[in-house]
Amino acid sequence: MTKTILVVDDEPDIRQSVKMILEKNGYTVLTAENGDDCLFKLKEKTPDLILLDIMMPGTPVNEVLKQITDIKIAFMSVVRISDARKKGLTSQKNIVDFFQKPFNVTDLLDRVNLLLRD
Repeated sequence: MTKTILVVDDEPDIRQSVKMILEKNGYTVLTAENGDDCLFKLKEKTPDLILLDIMMPGTPVNEVLKQITDIKIAFMSVVRISDARKKGLTSQKNIVDFFQKPFNVTDLLDRVNLLLRD
């Protein structure tokens, strides 16, 4: 069964490149341009994993996180993990990984594959 990933990033180039990489590797990929769009898309479909940028316009990501408690989330951000921890963004149990942008494509795929193993 194909796994579904929701890529949430306000930068269109990032959304499209990550989508293309993941689709070429057999995943179904949905995209959202910010936290509000993410929450809207979650009403339509529940993905197996959300790749979520930390710094986006609109509703602050910490508010978005409060509404997503049962889906694995991996941050994908230029913000460093120590800064994310300071902002209290890594305390939820469903936050499973952190990708520093720019990221290595092979590393991204390896880690996504690991996160989505049954």
